[in-house]
Amino acid sequence: MDRIDAMRAFVTVVGEGAFTRAAERLDISPQLVSKYVSQLEQHLSVRLLNRTTRRIHLTEAGTSYHQRAQQILHDIDDMESQIGDLQTEARGLLRISAPVSFAIRHMAPLLREFQKAHPGVGIDLQLNDRKVDVVEEGFDIVLRIGHLKSSSLIAKPIAPIRMVVCASPAYLKQNGTPQYLEDLQGHRYLRYSYIELDASQPLHRWLQNNGQNDSNGMTSNNGDVLVESAIAGAGIALQPTFISGPAIKEGKLQVILQEYEPEPMGLYAVYAHRQLLASKVRSFVDFIDGYFGDPPYWD
Repeated sequence: MDRIDAMRAFVTVVGEGAFTRAAERLDISPQLVSKYVSQLEQHLSVRLLNRTTRRIHLTEAGTSYHQRAQQILHDIDDMESQIGDLQTEARGLLRISAPVSFAIRHMAPLLREFQKAHPGVGIDLQLNDRKVDVVEEGFDIVLRIGHLKSSSLIAKPIAPIRMVVCASPAYLKQNGTPQYLEDLQGHRYLRYSYIELDASQPLHRWLQNNGQNDSNGMTSNNGDVLVESAIAGAGIALQPTFISGPAIKEGKLQVILQEYEPEPMGLYAVYAHRQLLASKVRSFVDFIDGYFGDPPYWD
């Protein structure tokens, strides 16, 4: 028995939910798939799957083995892919999803330089602030900002994202400059629709309890609109420095409540851990790593 082949057959059966579909995926006969799984169970002296006429179910041992086997196969494929990439030029269409404001302000120079280094790669860049599904929507890479939770996807940290509370000098002169979180009460809050509030951070906790109920403020799903509104004196905004930075440097916005500044979020390159990671994906991830600097140039 080839243990790697048997392991791959078992993992594929679990992923596909049936022996016949696993056989189609592996391009071998259902009988051989069944034989591989049976040999694996005999080798381990434990039942991995409970089979019925319609469905298969993982046993407790099968669940544990599946997690380990999946990682081992990923590591093997990743190693072979990296070795193969040394001889393979990056080429093909690279589909990327990125946040709207970040992409408009910071992606064009990066993509231009990446394509100069890898002329065989075409770019399909889609801008969206919602959380897209990397696999279901067919993206090679998704740039995502936030505090990411663990998942089966790979999330490579690219740059820290600093958030600041800011308002125009004219607004603060007219309405007063808050010194403490309690001083925000009564001010107009310019709220970003997709903000992830972390109750462990005092500013986020205040916004969760108070900012959501500000009927005199403004809500938008675009940070640029909120920053321009803050510059125009519409209220107080919590925005990343990759958007608000230029206005702060020019004196159009003033940072307040710095002692309550939230912990930085992160910009991540998220991609599926496929059996064979394409050279175009690996090349882009390597290229963007460190591109924006540490700290990033907008800070």
